[in-house]
Order: sequence, then structure tokens, then C-alpha cells
Amino acid sequence: MKLNELKDNEGARKSRMRVGRGIGSGKGKTGGRGQKGQKSRSGVSINGFEGGQMPLHMRLPKRGFNNPFGTDYAEVNLGMIQKFIDSKSLDAKGTIDHATLKAAGLARGGKDGVRLLAKGELTSKITIAVAGASKAAVAAVEKAGGKVEILAAGGERRAKGEKKAVASKPAREKKAANKAKKND
Repeated sequence: MKLNELKDNEGARKSRMRVGRGIGSGKGKTGGRGQKGQKSRSGVSINGFEGGQMPLHMRLPKRGFNNPFGTDYAEVNLGMIQKFIDSKSLDAKGTIDHATLKAAGLARGGKDGVRLLAKGELTSKITIAVAGASKAAVAAVEKAGGKVEILAAGGERRAKGEKKAVASKPAREKKAANKAKKND
């Protein structure tokens, strides 16, 4: 056998049937659709229609819930951070944040930031800036001589224990101001 003699097995490649190409083709006239009726016409969309009976996809129970206000954190464990520091993928000297963890390949996703968890052991002294951390993780980092900075919702840093900033003007006053503006 030579390279120029290579070919598919008999029947491996079958060309599609071209319908509506004359009576002699065997698939002419109605093109294999039979006569009359909705399915013989073009533009039919009856997928899942069961003749007026409740369709299967509507009979089956629905499960689950997608919270539109839910937060999406990339969860990172202390043990993995230590492992990456040991393998020189992460630098323990600078501040470790979401961008650094993402660049190292440790934090995937997490559009709302990183949440630090306490699984594993940490021996390096690190400064880490994250959106959230478990109490055990904060304790473990501080035990190793490091520091945890919790970032506010917008990404700016806020001191540990400090609450999020609340609106300066109560909602009632704001509503009244908008109403007055509308009446003018």
C-alpha cells in the first residue's frame, strides 16, 4: 500500500440525500415529507408539542434557585498558598491579592474577590488582601506572623473589624428631595 492509494473503507463516507430533485431521484415531488399537514410545510416549530397534552418539560418538577444578589468568591486555602510559596509560584514578601493569586493560577473565577479559608498549614509570614476570610484563617495567618487585610465591597481596603460604609442620607430624605424636584 502506498500513500497515494489510501482511501476510506467502503460506506464510511455517505453523501446526504438531496431531496426535491425530480421524480427520477426517488425523493422528488414532496421530498420525503408525505402529503399535506403541518409537518409537510416549511417554518414548523412544534418541538416538544404533544398535541395539546401538557408537554414533558412542563410536567417535570423544577429544582434549584439562582440568587441574583449572591456573591461569587474564589475560595483559597492556606495550605495551597503555602504550597505555591514553597514552589516559588507566589512571592511571600509583597502583598498577596486577587490579581497575584489569579496570576499564579490559584484563584479561578471569583468576580467578587477571594475568600481565605483555613484548610492546611501556613508557615510563611505573608500580608494578604482578600474580600473575606474565616476566623480560623485570620488566626492562622497572624500566628505565622502575617497580616490579613479585608477589602471593602468596591475593592478598597478597610481595617479588620471595620463595618461597611452606610449611606449618608436616609432613604426618606432622599425620597422627599426627589419628590420635591419632580413637583418643580
